[in-house]
Amino acid sequence: MTDEKNNSKVVNPHDKVFREIYSNKENARSLLADKLPDNVLKLVDLNTLEISKDSFIEKELADYYSDILYRVDLTGGSQGVIYVLFEHKSYYDKFVHLQVLEYMVKIWRLYIKQHKESPDSLPIVIPLLVCHAGKEWPENTERLSSLLSGPVEELAGYIPDFAFELYDLHRYADDQIKGTIMSRVILLLFKHIRDPDLRQKLPGILALMRKLMEKDTGLQYLEVVFRYLASARENNELSWKQIKDIAEKAISEEAGRYVMTLAERTKNEGRLEGEIKGLKEAIELGITLKFPGDIDTVMAKVNKIDDLGTLKEIKETIKAAQDISEIMALLK
Repeated sequence: MTDEKNNSKVVNPHDKVFREIYSNKENARSLLADKLPDNVLKLVDLNTLEISKDSFIEKELADYYSDILYRVDLTGGSQGVIYVLFEHKSYYDKFVHLQVLEYMVKIWRLYIKQHKESPDSLPIVIPLLVCHAGKEWPENTERLSSLLSGPVEELAGYIPDFAFELYDLHRYADDQIKGTIMSRVILLLFKHIRDPDLRQKLPGILALMRKLMEKDTGLQYLEVVFRYLASARENNELSWKQIKDIAEKAISEEAGRYVMTLAERTKNEGRLEGEIKGLKEAIELGITLKFPGDIDTVMAKVNKIDDLGTLKEIKETIKAAQDISEIMALLK
């Protein structure tokens, strides 16, 4: 998991599942319909909702954040569009405004770049922050100006102030969490994932998915949920066997069988990832010993390879190679 205090880099299961669920337009529309203020909903046509560029973060930081961007037209014949930026936090980030502001600037710069002629104006961006930190998000901290000290009101003309729409799940009872089935399931899991009594709450949450099993996407969504449950709980507090037993009672025997199939597949994926990692480490050591001046060039290419056979061939070639060109020939 991500270390929430240090925000250290690992694949964050909360962010990953957030992107998987809300990259689906129907799930995103249901969340906006439920959580945007009425005065905003009157101005936008959610039937025109379309996903835009799905990430404005740097590639090397892709495992930290979960931003998703949607484009929506204005209602009543008004000219222009609004962009809605989805952001998710599983921990309290006091300076999230700066992250959101950086995204907004990137959105506007891209908008200018995408128009051959310089646009007369820029679209409005509405940030929506979904949060399930260990405690409630502090009150009255949605505006950027809440971070500033000094005579803020008197110097307001110099402040790039904005607010985000905050959806803090801790402020809502379970029956107040609305939307599509999958949106409700994931938001309820977010809310309770750290609860000591999660196992008691899971049957009721997973039971919402029974209707989804009648659809072609049913198994796909089951996989998303089960992988999240298996990876998001710390210290293996929830085993695959426990997930299986709960799924059988809450959904169906078929769902329980699928859990164990997924568990075996996940185990095999872990073995493969471990073998790939080991081969890359061996290649790096071999290049360091024989061709140290070329280590950066070689590893930049090797780290993009996930084919086991190719990595094994590179490793064996290093042993007898007399020149770096023999290695580079395998990396084309």
